[in-house]
Amino acid sequence: MKRGKLNQPFWFISLLIAGLMILAVSSFAKAENAKLPARAITMAVEYPGVEISKDEDVSMDLIFHNKGRKDEDVEVWIADQPEDWQARIKTYRYTVTGVHVPSDDDKSLTFEAEPKENIKPGDYQFRINARTPDGKFRMSQLVTVKVTADEGQSKEPKGVKLATSYPVIRGPSDATFEFSLEVDSKLDEDAIFDLLAQGPQGWDINFKPAYESKYISSLRIKSRQSTSVAVEVKPAMGAAAGEYPINVRVSSSDAKAEADLTVILTGTYGLEVGTPSGLLSLEARAGRPANMSFYVKNTGSAANHDIKFMTFKPENWKVEFKPEKIDSIEAGDLEQVEVIIKPYEDALVGDYSVGVNVEGEKASRTIEFRTTVKASTAWGWIGIGIIVVVIGGLFGLFRWLGRR
Repeated sequence: MKRGKLNQPFWFISLLIAGLMILAVSSFAKAENAKLPARAITMAVEYPGVEISKDEDVSMDLIFHNKGRKDEDVEVWIADQPEDWQARIKTYRYTVTGVHVPSDDDKSLTFEAEPKENIKPGDYQFRINARTPDGKFRMSQLVTVKVTADEGQSKEPKGVKLATSYPVIRGPSDATFEFSLEVDSKLDEDAIFDLLAQGPQGWDINFKPAYESKYISSLRIKSRQSTSVAVEVKPAMGAAAGEYPINVRVSSSDAKAEADLTVILTGTYGLEVGTPSGLLSLEARAGRPANMSFYVKNTGSAANHDIKFMTFKPENWKVEFKPEKIDSIEAGDLEQVEVIIKPYEDALVGDYSVGVNVEGEKASRTIEFRTTVKASTAWGWIGIGIIVVVIGGLFGLFRWLGRR
């Protein structure tokens, strides 16, 4: 009780200091916020002027800076654009007409412009306007795009785009692989896309919505939006190690796209340990070695390397292996191993267990030998000698008594 009373002032002081620190930080934040003007919002384009070839698109950030103390909602739209172009303002998923910008923060949107086919070289201008709902702030930015006659890199189809961040996945042959694909529709109307995959014979390949377990064969995507889809791949039973290509296609009546995926199988790893006869018992005598053979078989589809042996034996027993280790076993092959067990010289007669752990590169198995220690043969001859002496003594005694 006294200790608790002595600690009360300490806890009170600690709480008081923590409260003062929180108050100080809050006051500092308010002081810093007080330095900001009541309202201040600006808009800027990342590149007011760009030069592209006639088969390229334009994509750049549209940045809003809010340096005021108040959060702002900003309406934004493309006021002017050339007739031969399609332009929009979007996030990573949606076409947008407004953005919320918190106080003392920045927000970015994406301005995209796509020329129609056979666009002529020249200068093209886009005007982007923005304003707050109360009309207090009005902003305007001009983007000038110069199209040259030079051919640039061939751009991806305008209809639909199919992309993945991880096109190559590796793992064992008995694993299930899952790829994540982003399907981005650039069509001006909603569309239903059929899903098709082509892989090695015997492989099971299915499409699933992101974060769902059901299988699908098509999906609906709204105009100029994107969605994620998962591709689940199960290799065929017993597929060998190696690289396997998988082609994935999405298609509608107006657009199609495809992507190449790769599964690298490292094979499966498995070991089987046993004896040719199936017996796991042997007899030995104290202090003398006893031999027994067992096999190690690679039941996986990949080579197993650096196979070692570990033993779990009674104290003072000796266990040796020939060979001492196996460098490598190919898939389906087996190796014969001889185990030499030598019981302790003073081991008592009875049954003992000797465990052998066969540990490979990525698989291991344990086998247990029941070892029966028998009595030494010398004791047998001694026993026979004692019996003979006893019988001889009795025989002599009977003759002596008979004479009397």
